Parts: sequence; structure tokens; C-alpha cells
Amino acid sequence: MSPYPLLVRAGYRRRSVYLTASLAGLFTNTVFGLLRVAVLLAVVAQTGSTAGYDAGAVSAFVWLGQGLIAVVMLWGDGELSERVRSGDIAIDLSRPWDLQLALLAGDLGRAGHAVLFRLAPPVAFGALVLPFRWPTDPVPTILLFTASTVLAVVVSFALRFLLDLSTFWLLDSRGVRSVYNGLGGVLAGLTVPLAFFPDALRGLLYATPFPAILQTPIDVFTERDGLAALLAHQLLWAVALLALGRLVLARATRKLVVQGG
Repeated sequence: MSPYPLLVRAGYRRRSVYLTASLAGLFTNTVFGLLRVAVLLAVVAQTGSTAGYDAGAVSAFVWLGQGLIAVVMLWGDGELSERVRSGDIAIDLSRPWDLQLALLAGDLGRAGHAVLFRLAPPVAFGALVLPFRWPTDPVPTILLFTASTVLAVVVSFALRFLLDLSTFWLLDSRGVRSVYNGLGGVLAGLTVPLAFFPDALRGLLYATPFPAILQTPIDVFTERDGLAALLAHQLLWAVALLALGRLVLARATRKLVVQGG
């Protein structure tokens, strides 16, 4: 039997063990969500709508973003990087699986747990206590949102995979991961909607994979214009980054063998 479906289930079950940690993260995200939504509601209150965002759309942006942080794991845990640094990666590479696919399968299982425990509750809370923009055409929009969220998880995983593999050359990836963590939230559309940015800057941001991690799933849920182009952008970066990850892994494996690992 293929190990990858089992790894998806294992990824889910691994996260389900730490219920207290999930609840603590949920509480933290909700508190920060209240702070963020208060600021953005004050912004749109002056004009009623900013860059196409009214009060309901701003609220949806904040609560979906707060939930998706955990789903896409915007800030990675560096577990693979530590295994590279310690040399345990040699054991992973000797197992009868494709390392990249195995880790992606586990990450998809982890994301499934986060959808239930970190995404759904804050969205439900936000919809109950504040204006909230629900899709006008729910069934196709929810299906597209699900597909977009899966692609967002893949893009985020592929970026984190590349960052962790840099440990083969840097010996410690904490520096590059710190830079990534500092910029990732802004570039992905966590801080403010990317529609608030000037057109030229927004065009530059969409030349990177970062909007595909957070902004695009939110835009799909709120039924922004150009959904086909947004989903194509996600798919393109998912394929490109996974392919790049395979190339870097092949080079890293060769480096490990040359070094006698």
C-alpha cells in the first residue's frame, strides 16, 4: 500500500494529540484578530469602502487570514532543517519513499487538522459578532476556496522545504528563515489586503509566490474579480516550487554523499 495516504492520516493524528496547543493558538489568533479587525474597520468606516473592501469584506479578510495562518503554516517550525543539521536526514533519505512527497503528505494532514481547529472557529466567531461577507454563490465558491486553500498549503510547504534545504549549505537556516518570517506576512497579505497597495507595487508582489499563500484563498472566498487568474497563479507557483524543490533536494543529496553523510 502506498505510504502517502497513511502519512496524510499520520500528519492529522500527530497534531490532534496536542489539543491544548491548538486551543492556545486558537485563543491567540482570535485576540489578534479582534485587534486587526478593529483597525481595518476604522479605516473603511471613513469612506464605507476602500479598494473594494467594505466592513463585511474587511472582517472576512481578517478572520480568514487569522485561521489560514495555521492552515498554511505561514511560519515554519524548521523541523526538517534541524534534521539536516543533526544528520538525521540521512535516515529519511534511506527510507523507501520520496522524501518531498512524504513530507508534503504529512503537511496536508496537518493542514486538515488546522482547518477544523484553527480556521473554522475564528471564522464562526467573526461571523457571529461582526459584519461578515459570505459568498453570494456558496457551493461553487466553497469548492473553489477549498481548492485554493490546498494550493496555498502546497505553495507554503514548497517554500518552507526550500528554506530548510538551505541548511545543507548554510549549516543553520535560522537566519534566512527569520527574514522569510519577517517579510512573509506582509507580502502574503496578512497585515493588510494587497488591494490597498499601489498598483505598481501590487504587480510586483504578484510576480512572487507570496500572495498565493494567504491573499488568494481569501479573495476566492470573498469572490473578488479575476478568480481564474488567481488560481492559475497559485497552480503555476505550486508546480514551479515543487519542481525547484526536487532539483535542490537532488543537489543536496549529492552533497550529503560527497561529505560522507
